Amino acid sequence: MAKLQTGITRRAWLGKSGFTAGGFLILPRSVIGASGGVPPSGKLNIGCVGIGGQGGGVAKELATFPEVNLAAFCDVEAKHAERMRKTYPGRPFYSDYRVMLEKEKGLDAVMIGTPDHWHAPIALAAMRRGKHVYVEKPMAHTIEEARRMGEVAAETGVVTQMGNQGHAGEGLRLTKEWLDAGAIGAVREVHVWSDRPGTFWNTQGRRRPAETPPVPPTLDWDLWQGPAPEHPYHPDYVPRRWRGWFDYGCGALGDMMVHNADPAWYALNLGAPDAVEAVTSETNPDSFPQWSIVTWHFAAKGARGPVRVVWYDGGKRPAPPPGLEAERELGDNGLIFLGEKGAMMCPGWSGTPRLVPESAMKTFERPPKTIPRSPGHRKEWVQACIAGRPEEARAGFHYSAPFTEALLVGVLPIRLGKRIEWDAAAMRAKNAPEADVLIRKPYRKGFGLNG
Repeated sequence: MAKLQTGITRRAWLGKSGFTAGGFLILPRSVIGASGGVPPSGKLNIGCVGIGGQGGGVAKELATFPEVNLAAFCDVEAKHAERMRKTYPGRPFYSDYRVMLEKEKGLDAVMIGTPDHWHAPIALAAMRRGKHVYVEKPMAHTIEEARRMGEVAAETGVVTQMGNQGHAGEGLRLTKEWLDAGAIGAVREVHVWSDRPGTFWNTQGRRRPAETPPVPPTLDWDLWQGPAPEHPYHPDYVPRRWRGWFDYGCGALGDMMVHNADPAWYALNLGAPDAVEAVTSETNPDSFPQWSIVTWHFAAKGARGPVRVVWYDGGKRPAPPPGLEAERELGDNGLIFLGEKGAMMCPGWSGTPRLVPESAMKTFERPPKTIPRSPGHRKEWVQACIAGRPEEARAGFHYSAPFTEALLVGVLPIRLGKRIEWDAAAMRAKNAPEADVLIRKPYRKGFGLNG
């Protein structure tokens, strides 16, 4: 790469000057005056966007930290505003996050608890203004969004975190420490499953509803849709049921593989797959299938050999690992590592690992705990924000963006009905140019990624 006379690369100059090669404005934290340390207010002032179910829960936890001030709220559902006004009186409330970011100049960070299709536009807008970002999982709706979010986080230097609480847990660390110690030998296969969608939402496998009931008077339906294609309101979308629709969510895979497969990506340093294939129930152009079995193929990497990862949802389950006792059940969510010397199981949400059979635990010499432990998923993000150390938020976009990219490659064979040969560097399906519109989706006017 050619260098300027100053001796820095063009990319470095772009970052320092506030512009990327794509032409949109990025303000590094050093320019904004947020170079780390406790903000002038003595508190980390957080604006919360999306404060319904999960977002409301995250906001409630953040409010318990003495170093946090919930400074502003934003939601397209007015009922949430009334609830928050009672709990946190005196805070401003907005229906449009763009207005909040423009008016609330004192915000240090933004928490995003919206449906998946809104994550990237809000997170990118916040980061470009020098705000730290916490975004619920999955961090993005498309592969391009995840890539862009990781790039902008690195260029701005803000502290980021994807809402994947198991990544801060003891189970994730024990899993890696045990595998690194050779507890089951070289891992060749990983099987991951979930009970979603099930009773959590029942819209997968369905066509878009034809009915056009009136929009609830408290809901701004146009803003709820935002970057997604415009459709009439229906209660099959809001709340929670949006996960099953292609336009808004990432299905059971996006909801739970982020949690349950995290120990595999972390412990095995999987990175990007070479190929992904899927078997599913009947498909349609509107929603994810009722069930899917998706297989990622990873080439050898460093000292690790090739690995195959298989995902099951919609009631599908893997076969029990060899040696599993009859009284031990797989559970509703979980993960199985199959190695050359045995097997290991983890409960869902990166739970505590156990060797198979259980008798192997009695003779297993546990290795020392070498991985730093976390004070808690959201606590570590807050502390990293105040300290100005992005690397101390362990599920920051430096880790979560490539992880999310790899998971979302699994959506491509589900939607296209064919094996995908993946080129991560070029961000393309080598054998499926028709995948481009899924990798880089169009946006409704006024709601794109550069706003």
